[in-house]
Amino acid sequence: MDPGETAPGADELVSWPTGRLLAVAARLVEQRWTAVLAELGLTHAGLIVLHLLGEGPLAQRALARRCEVTDQTMSRTLERLSRERFVARTPDPADSRRRLVAITAAGRAVHARAIHAERHGTGAFGAAVANEQFREQLVQLISGLREDRPGASSAGRDRRGGAGY
Repeated sequence: MDPGETAPGADELVSWPTGRLLAVAARLVEQRWTAVLAELGLTHAGLIVLHLLGEGPLAQRALARRCEVTDQTMSRTLERLSRERFVARTPDPADSRRRLVAITAAGRAVHARAIHAERHGTGAFGAAVANEQFREQLVQLISGLREDRPGASSAGRDRRGGAGY
């Protein structure tokens, strides 16, 4: 933004279409959340993986499907989490050719710190994410939008968060 320009005031925001309001709100929340996660040594994608691994080890391909990303994208996310020692890869007892990804004690600890930061943040960001009614409305909005996609099927969709945290 040009130093001579100012951000729109509330009186101007009221006139914006809902889609623009959602896009700007999402971008601002994402910027703040990205900064919080960076302080913990995490990315948003890494946090999603730690969340999914909280219930037990998964194969990389299963993680990629649950997160709705490619195997290559998941591989990069897992490499970063491995470097930080937040996850470990172990042989799959059912298939020695496959490796499972499991959350480590350090991964559980950083995940817990991220959840605490989200739920107990300060300012407008903290107030928004800690508001359960707002969270329920977001879940309804996302669910409805997913169902409206061409070819969308709710069968097999991850009810714990899937592509989002």
